[in-house]
Amino acid sequence: MEKAEEDLDTANYNLQGNKLGAAAFFMQQSAEKALKALHIKKFGKFPKTHDLVSLSRELKVPENILSCAKLLSPAYQYTRYPDIMEPHELEAEINELNSSCKEIIKWVKKNL
Repeated sequence: MEKAEEDLDTANYNLQGNKLGAAAFFMQQSAEKALKALHIKKFGKFPKTHDLVSLSRELKVPENILSCAKLLSPAYQYTRYPDIMEPHELEAEINELNSSCKEIIKWVKKNL
């Protein structure tokens, strides 16, 4: 969970510096690490995946958290491969990504 919070701080630092791709990547990583922390608590291990939706489904998260995972999960791909999403699309989505990440972190902390 400590790494998840560190990645969220890094995401916010990049967001303030207008480095949106880096911010989105670290938001996805933050949520992933938080969900994996809860996996460790519940199952003693975590799956080696970057898919937040599958991680969330295994944890049986509520629908609002699953929606956040669905929004954030693709950030792992489109922040690494620039031909997937145009910069203006990321600008329009970044605040929602940030909110989704924070919602996942908050939910995981309540359930750890």
